[in-house]
Amino acid sequence: MNSEEILKLLKAVGQGTVSPESGVERLKHMPFEDIGFAKVDHHRALRQGYAEVIFGGGKTPKHVAEIVSAMLRHKDSRHNILITRAGAKIHAAVKRASRSAKFHPVSGAITIERNSTITGKGTILVVSAGTSDIPVAEEALLTARMMGNRANHLYDVGVAGIHRLLEHRSELTEARVIICIAGMEGALPSVVGGLVAVPVIAVPTSVGYGASFGGVAALLGMLNSCASNVTVVNIDNGFGAACVASCINRL
Repeated sequence: MNSEEILKLLKAVGQGTVSPESGVERLKHMPFEDIGFAKVDHHRALRQGYAEVIFGGGKTPKHVAEIVSAMLRHKDSRHNILITRAGAKIHAAVKRASRSAKFHPVSGAITIERNSTITGKGTILVVSAGTSDIPVAEEALLTARMMGNRANHLYDVGVAGIHRLLEHRSELTEARVIICIAGMEGALPSVVGGLVAVPVIAVPTSVGYGASFGGVAALLGMLNSCASNVTVVNIDNGFGAACVASCINRL
Protein backbone atom coordinates (compact mmCIF):
# COMPACT_ATOMS: atom_id res chain seq x y z
CA MET A 1 0.00 0.00 0.00
CA ASN A 2 1.49 3.33 -1.09
CA SER A 3 0.77 6.85 0.17
CA GLU A 4 -2.00 7.44 -2.38
CA GLU A 5 -3.78 4.26 -1.37
CA ILE A 6 -3.46 5.16 2.30
CA LEU A 7 -4.91 8.60 1.59
CA LYS A 8 -7.78 7.01 -0.32
CA LEU A 9 -8.45 4.67 2.59
CA LEU A 10 -8.40 7.50 5.12
CA LYS A 11 -10.84 9.53 2.99
CA ALA A 12 -13.16 6.52 2.78
CA VAL A 13 -13.08 6.19 6.57
CA GLY A 14 -13.80 9.90 6.91
CA GLN A 15 -16.70 9.69 4.48
CA GLY A 16 -18.14 6.69 6.27
CA THR A 17 -17.90 4.27 3.33
CA VAL A 18 -15.31 2.22 5.22
CA SER A 19 -15.65 1.61 8.95
CA PRO A 20 -12.76 2.63 11.26
CA GLU A 21 -12.42 -1.02 12.31
CA SER A 22 -12.05 -2.14 8.68
CA GLY A 23 -9.50 0.60 8.11
CA VAL A 24 -7.38 -0.62 11.01
CA GLU A 25 -7.55 -4.19 9.72
CA ARG A 26 -6.30 -3.09 6.30
CA LEU A 27 -3.48 -1.05 7.79
CA LYS A 28 -2.32 -4.06 9.79
CA HIS A 29 -1.19 -5.69 6.56
CA MET A 30 0.63 -2.77 4.99
CA PRO A 31 3.72 -3.77 3.02
CA PHE A 32 7.18 -3.78 4.47
CA GLU A 33 9.97 -1.51 3.29
CA ASP A 34 12.31 -3.39 0.96
CA ILE A 35 15.89 -2.13 1.40
CA GLY A 36 17.43 -4.83 -0.78
CA PHE A 37 18.96 -7.25 1.71
CA ALA A 38 16.12 -6.91 4.25
CA LYS A 39 12.42 -6.16 4.37
CA VAL A 40 11.66 -3.90 7.33
CA ASP A 41 8.24 -4.52 8.86
CA HIS A 42 7.14 -1.07 10.06
CA HIS A 43 3.65 -2.13 11.09
CA ARG A 44 4.49 -5.11 13.26
CA ALA A 45 3.59 -3.11 16.35
CA LEU A 46 0.11 -2.53 14.94
CA ARG A 47 -0.38 -6.27 14.41
CA GLN A 48 1.45 -7.71 17.39
CA GLY A 49 1.78 -4.94 19.95
CA TYR A 50 5.52 -4.42 19.70
CA ALA A 51 7.89 -3.31 16.95
CA GLU A 52 10.17 -5.56 14.93
CA VAL A 53 13.25 -6.58 16.92
CA ILE A 54 16.58 -6.98 15.09
CA PHE A 55 18.52 -10.20 15.71
CA GLY A 56 22.14 -9.15 15.43
CA GLY A 57 23.67 -12.61 15.15
CA GLY A 58 24.97 -13.36 11.65
CA LYS A 59 24.38 -9.81 10.38
CA THR A 60 27.14 -7.40 9.44
CA PRO A 61 27.39 -4.11 11.37
CA LYS A 62 26.56 -2.26 8.13
CA HIS A 63 23.38 -4.27 7.58
CA VAL A 64 22.17 -3.74 11.14
CA ALA A 65 22.86 -0.01 10.92
CA GLU A 66 20.92 0.28 7.65
CA ILE A 67 17.93 -1.57 9.14
CA VAL A 68 18.00 0.79 12.12
CA SER A 69 18.19 3.80 9.79
CA ALA A 70 15.11 2.56 7.92
CA MET A 71 13.23 2.22 11.20
CA LEU A 72 14.28 5.71 12.28
CA ARG A 73 13.08 7.17 8.97
CA HIS A 74 9.57 5.91 9.71
CA LYS A 75 8.53 9.16 11.39
CA ASP A 76 5.01 8.11 12.42
CA SER A 77 6.46 5.33 14.57
CA ARG A 78 7.94 6.13 17.97
CA HIS A 79 8.50 2.57 19.10
CA ASN A 80 11.64 1.54 20.91
CA ILE A 81 14.33 -0.16 18.84
CA LEU A 82 15.95 -3.32 20.21
CA ILE A 83 18.84 -5.29 18.74
CA THR A 84 19.68 -8.62 20.35
CA ARG A 85 22.87 -10.74 20.19
CA ALA A 86 24.97 -7.81 19.06
CA GLY A 87 28.47 -6.62 19.96
CA ALA A 88 30.72 -3.60 20.13
CA LYS A 89 31.27 -3.45 16.34
CA ILE A 90 27.54 -3.45 15.63
CA HIS A 91 27.04 -0.84 18.33
CA ALA A 92 29.66 1.42 16.74
CA ALA A 93 27.84 1.21 13.40
CA VAL A 94 24.40 1.78 14.94
CA LYS A 95 25.75 4.70 16.98
CA ARG A 96 26.46 6.50 13.72
CA ALA A 97 22.77 6.15 12.81
CA SER A 98 21.52 7.19 16.27
CA ARG A 99 23.54 8.84 19.00
CA SER A 100 21.07 7.53 21.58
CA ALA A 101 21.97 3.89 20.82
CA LYS A 102 23.08 2.22 24.05
CA PHE A 103 25.08 -1.01 24.28
CA HIS A 104 24.38 -3.41 27.14
CA PRO A 105 27.48 -5.63 27.28
CA VAL A 106 26.11 -8.26 29.71
CA SER A 107 23.15 -9.17 27.50
CA GLY A 108 24.81 -8.18 24.22
CA ALA A 109 21.80 -6.03 23.34
CA ILE A 110 21.55 -2.53 21.87
CA THR A 111 18.65 -0.23 22.65
CA ILE A 112 17.33 3.03 21.24
CA GLU A 113 14.66 4.22 23.63
CA ARG A 114 12.05 6.47 22.03
CA ASN A 115 8.99 5.70 24.14
CA SER A 116 8.85 5.19 27.92
CA THR A 117 5.10 4.56 28.10
CA ILE A 118 4.11 1.62 30.32
CA THR A 119 1.47 -0.54 28.62
CA GLY A 120 1.78 -3.66 30.76
CA LYS A 121 -0.82 -4.01 33.49
CA GLY A 122 1.40 -5.61 36.12
CA THR A 123 5.00 -6.48 36.89
CA ILE A 124 7.12 -9.04 35.06
CA LEU A 125 9.60 -10.66 37.44
CA VAL A 126 12.78 -12.19 36.02
CA VAL A 127 14.21 -14.88 38.31
CA SER A 128 17.55 -16.57 37.62
CA ALA A 129 19.13 -19.55 39.34
CA GLY A 130 22.81 -18.62 39.22
CA THR A 131 25.13 -15.75 38.38
CA SER A 132 26.13 -17.58 35.18
CA ASP A 133 22.51 -17.25 33.99
CA ILE A 134 22.52 -13.46 34.26
CA PRO A 135 23.31 -12.73 30.56
CA VAL A 136 20.12 -14.53 29.48
CA ALA A 137 18.19 -12.96 32.36
CA GLU A 138 19.40 -9.50 31.35
CA GLU A 139 18.21 -10.09 27.78
CA ALA A 140 14.77 -10.97 29.15
CA LEU A 141 14.69 -8.04 31.56
CA LEU A 142 15.76 -5.51 28.93
CA THR A 143 13.32 -6.86 26.35
CA ALA A 144 10.41 -6.69 28.81
CA ARG A 145 11.20 -3.09 29.68
CA MET A 146 11.64 -2.03 26.05
CA MET A 147 8.21 -3.51 25.32
CA GLY A 148 6.55 -1.22 27.84
CA ASN A 149 6.48 -3.29 31.02
CA ARG A 150 7.48 -2.77 34.60
CA ALA A 151 10.10 -5.48 35.13
CA ASN A 152 12.13 -6.44 38.20
CA HIS A 153 14.67 -9.20 38.81
CA LEU A 154 15.84 -11.71 41.40
CA TYR A 155 19.28 -13.13 40.62
CA ASP A 156 21.21 -16.06 42.12
CA VAL A 157 18.29 -17.69 43.94
CA GLY A 158 18.70 -21.27 42.67
CA VAL A 159 17.70 -24.50 44.37
CA ALA A 160 21.22 -25.12 45.74
CA GLY A 161 20.26 -22.55 48.39
CA ILE A 162 16.48 -22.52 48.31
CA HIS A 163 16.27 -20.16 51.31
CA ARG A 164 17.53 -17.39 49.01
CA LEU A 165 14.39 -17.75 46.90
CA LEU A 166 11.98 -18.06 49.83
CA GLU A 167 13.30 -14.77 51.18
CA HIS A 168 11.46 -13.12 48.26
CA ARG A 169 8.00 -14.70 48.56
CA SER A 170 6.27 -11.31 48.43
CA GLU A 171 7.90 -10.32 45.10
CA LEU A 172 6.98 -13.72 43.64
CA THR A 173 3.33 -13.48 44.64
CA GLU A 174 2.96 -9.87 43.50
CA ALA A 175 4.22 -10.50 39.95
CA ARG A 176 1.74 -10.89 37.09
CA VAL A 177 4.13 -13.03 35.02
CA ILE A 178 7.40 -14.70 36.04
CA ILE A 179 10.29 -15.54 33.73
CA CYS A 180 12.39 -18.24 35.39
CA ILE A 181 15.89 -18.88 34.05
CA ALA A 182 18.14 -21.80 34.98
CA GLY A 183 20.84 -24.06 33.64
CA MET A 184 22.30 -27.29 35.08
CA GLU A 185 19.28 -29.56 35.76
CA GLY A 186 16.74 -26.73 35.34
CA ALA A 187 14.86 -27.33 38.60
CA LEU A 188 14.08 -23.74 39.61
CA PRO A 189 10.93 -23.16 37.47
CA SER A 190 9.20 -26.16 39.08
CA VAL A 191 9.85 -24.73 42.53
CA VAL A 192 8.71 -21.24 41.55
CA GLY A 193 5.65 -22.61 39.77
CA GLY A 194 4.59 -24.38 42.97
CA LEU A 195 4.68 -21.11 44.91
CA VAL A 196 2.61 -18.82 42.67
CA ALA A 197 -0.72 -18.61 40.82
CA VAL A 198 0.56 -16.88 37.68
CA PRO A 199 2.20 -18.05 34.43
CA VAL A 200 5.85 -19.08 34.79
CA ILE A 201 7.86 -18.96 31.56
CA ALA A 202 10.91 -21.19 31.93
CA VAL A 203 14.13 -20.49 30.05
CA PRO A 204 16.78 -23.24 30.02
CA THR A 205 20.33 -21.96 29.66
CA SER A 206 23.40 -23.62 28.21
CA VAL A 207 25.15 -23.35 31.61
CA GLY A 208 26.44 -26.62 33.07
CA TYR A 209 28.94 -29.45 32.84
CA GLY A 210 29.16 -32.07 30.09
CA ALA A 211 26.01 -34.03 30.87
CA SER A 212 23.94 -30.86 30.67
CA PHE A 213 24.43 -31.18 26.88
CA GLY A 214 24.50 -27.43 26.29
CA GLY A 215 21.17 -26.83 28.00
CA VAL A 216 19.29 -29.87 26.72
CA ALA A 217 19.14 -31.41 30.22
CA ALA A 218 17.60 -28.23 31.63
CA LEU A 219 15.20 -28.02 28.68
CA LEU A 220 13.95 -31.57 29.21
CA GLY A 221 13.66 -31.04 32.95
CA MET A 222 11.53 -27.95 32.43
CA LEU A 223 9.36 -29.65 29.81
CA ASN A 224 8.68 -32.39 32.35
CA SER A 225 7.87 -30.01 35.20
CA CYS A 226 5.15 -31.20 37.57
CA ALA A 227 4.09 -27.57 38.12
CA SER A 228 1.18 -27.10 35.74
CA ASN A 229 1.62 -23.33 35.32
CA VAL A 230 5.09 -23.70 33.79
CA THR A 231 5.70 -23.37 30.06
CA VAL A 232 9.06 -23.42 28.28
CA VAL A 233 10.91 -21.53 25.53
CA ASN A 234 14.10 -22.50 23.72
CA ILE A 235 17.58 -22.68 25.23
CA ASP A 236 19.04 -19.23 26.11
CA ASN A 237 15.97 -17.51 24.62
CA GLY A 238 15.47 -14.72 27.13
CA PHE A 239 14.10 -12.52 24.35
CA GLY A 240 11.35 -14.98 23.41
CA ALA A 241 10.34 -15.44 27.04
CA ALA A 242 10.00 -11.68 27.49
CA CYS A 243 7.88 -11.35 24.33
CA VAL A 244 5.41 -13.93 25.62
CA ALA A 245 5.44 -12.37 29.09
CA SER A 246 4.71 -8.98 27.55
CA CYS A 247 1.73 -10.35 25.61
CA ILE A 248 0.35 -11.88 28.81
CA ASN A 249 0.96 -8.68 30.77
CA ARG A 250 -1.05 -6.62 28.27
CA LEU A 251 -4.14 -8.83 28.44
